[in-house]
Amino acid sequence: MTDHRPLLRAIFDAAVARAHPDRVLAQHLPSPPAGRIICLAAGKGGAAMTAAAERHYLDARGLAPERLTGLATTRHGHGAPTRRIAVIEAGHPVPDAASQQAAERTLQMAQMATADDLVLVLLSGGGSANWIAPADGISLAQKQAMNRALLRSGAPIGAINTVRKHLSRVKGGRLARAAAPAPVVTLAISDVPNDDPATIASGPTVADPTTLTDARAILQQFGITPDDAIARALQDPANESCKPDDPLFARTRFTLIARPRDSLDAAITVAKMAGFDVVDLGELEGEARDVAVQHAALARTAHAVRRRTAILSGGELTVTVRGQGRGGPNQEYVLALFAAMRDLHGIAALAGDTDGADGGGGSASDPAGAYFDAATVAAATKLGLDPQAYLDDNDATGFFEKTGDLLMTGPTLTNVNDVRIILIDPA
Repeated sequence: MTDHRPLLRAIFDAAVARAHPDRVLAQHLPSPPAGRIICLAAGKGGAAMTAAAERHYLDARGLAPERLTGLATTRHGHGAPTRRIAVIEAGHPVPDAASQQAAERTLQMAQMATADDLVLVLLSGGGSANWIAPADGISLAQKQAMNRALLRSGAPIGAINTVRKHLSRVKGGRLARAAAPAPVVTLAISDVPNDDPATIASGPTVADPTTLTDARAILQQFGITPDDAIARALQDPANESCKPDDPLFARTRFTLIARPRDSLDAAITVAKMAGFDVVDLGELEGEARDVAVQHAALARTAHAVRRRTAILSGGELTVTVRGQGRGGPNQEYVLALFAAMRDLHGIAALAGDTDGADGGGGSASDPAGAYFDAATVAAATKLGLDPQAYLDDNDATGFFEKTGDLLMTGPTLTNVNDVRIILIDPA
C-alpha cells in the first residue's frame, strides 16, 4: 500500500510556505517617512516579520539604523534574530506577564511617535494573547482566567476577540489612538474567518463595530460567568472600543499580505499535481469532531466509487472542552475522523495548524496536529485503544502519542489557520 505521508506533509508545507513573512512582506512595506519608522509587531509571525522588515529597510533601502526602532512580541519559542528592534517572547494561548510588559512598552512607543514618524504595525495570529493591557480595574490573573474560560467554551475566534477588545487598552483600535498624530500602517497575516481586520489580533489599529453589549451577550451565550471586576468593566462605557466614525482612522491604512485562502490554494495545487481530484471545502468553522464526521461521509462517498480524491479545507475549528485530556482542534478532528473511518482501506489524512502548534500548553514543542492512515489503524488495534474514550476525555494528544502519529513541525513563524487533508486512494 502506498505511503501517502510524504505527500500529506508536502501539501501542508506548501500552505505554510505561501504565507511566510520572507515571501509576502517586503513588497508591501511603505516608503520611509521624514522621521523614524517605529515598528510594532505582535503574533506568532511577529519576530519573523520584523526581521524581514529590517532587511528591507536597512539593507535594500539603506535606511540609517537610528531611524528604525520598535518592539516585536511573539509566542515563546517563535523568536527570530533582529538587529535594531528588540523581541519579547510572551504567552499564547493564555497571556502571561511578558504579554503585559510587551503591551505596555508597545503603547509607550506608540505614544512617543510624532507626525513626522511612521508607526508600522505588523500583525499575525496570536497577537491577541501577545499584547495584553488590561482595562482599568482588571488584573492579569483575571484576564488569564477569562481567556481560559473563553478557550474552553467552544466560542469561535470572532466572539472570543469581541470580549477581549472590551477588556483592553490596546485592542479594538486603541493602539492607533495611542499613536496619534503619527500615521499608522498595518500589514497583517490573516488567521481568522473572512479575513476580518477587526478580528486579527483583536484589531488594535482598526475600527471595531462590536460593542460592550455584544461582549456581555457572548459570555451569556457560552455559559461563562465573569467575576465582579470583569462584569463591572463590561458595563463601563469607558471600555467601549473605537468605532468606525472616529476621525483617528483617517490617518491609518490596513493591508492584508497573506490569507488562509492563498495558502489553501497552494495546498490544492500540490494535491492536483499528485494526480488527485480535489474537493475544495474552503474555510470552515465548527466543532472539530462534528466537522470530521461530515468529512468522513464525503470520503466514504468518494471511496465507494473508487475515485482518487483529495478533500481539503482550511479555516479554524473549535473544541468544547469537557474532559481532562490534551489536544487541539486539529488533533481532535483527526481522532474523530479515525473513529468514523478506520474500517476503510486507502485512506490517509492530516490536519495541522500552520503556526506549528495545535492547542498544547504554549510550548514550542507542542504538536502541530496529527496523521491518520493504515499505520494508525494497526497501532491502535495492537494497543487496544478506544478512540471514543479518548474523544470523551478530549485527549487526542494522548491517543496519537501512543500510535506515533503526532505532526511535529516546530514553530513555522507564520499563521494562516489550519489545513485539513483527506486523501482517498482505494486502488
